[in-house]
Amino acid sequence: MSARSKARRRAMDILFEAEQRSVSPLEALQARREKTDTVINEYSVEIIEGVMAHGTQIDEFLGTYSQGWTLDRMPAVDRMILRVGTWELLYNEDVPDTVAVSEAVQLATMLSTDESPTFINGLLGRLQQLKPTLLA
Repeated sequence: MSARSKARRRAMDILFEAEQRSVSPLEALQARREKTDTVINEYSVEIIEGVMAHGTQIDEFLGTYSQGWTLDRMPAVDRMILRVGTWELLYNEDVPDTVAVSEAVQLATMLSTDESPTFINGLLGRLQQLKPTLLA
């Protein structure tokens, strides 16, 4: 697993933990740094900060284009993977679109249900198609 893949996984874990504990992602990040010896890659922090900065718009896009699924109905793991993937896809110009989608699908394959990779691939693929108009 590449350093960036590990950073994505760590960011997703921290975002998930924050939501489950009803704390801000920055509080969860700080707690992780204080209570463990785990090194938090700078890219993990960049992802967390990016998802926080664009969270309202990311959730709006996900809610609008996920057919038949509200954010609340999605498994929490899928929701976090989609937030990370959407941030990389739409707001991080250093990551090629296909890599953002592929990495999100890989996370879903490792961490979620059998149906999740297909769902995440379809939703992020739709956002990738719409990217020029979403950010216009």
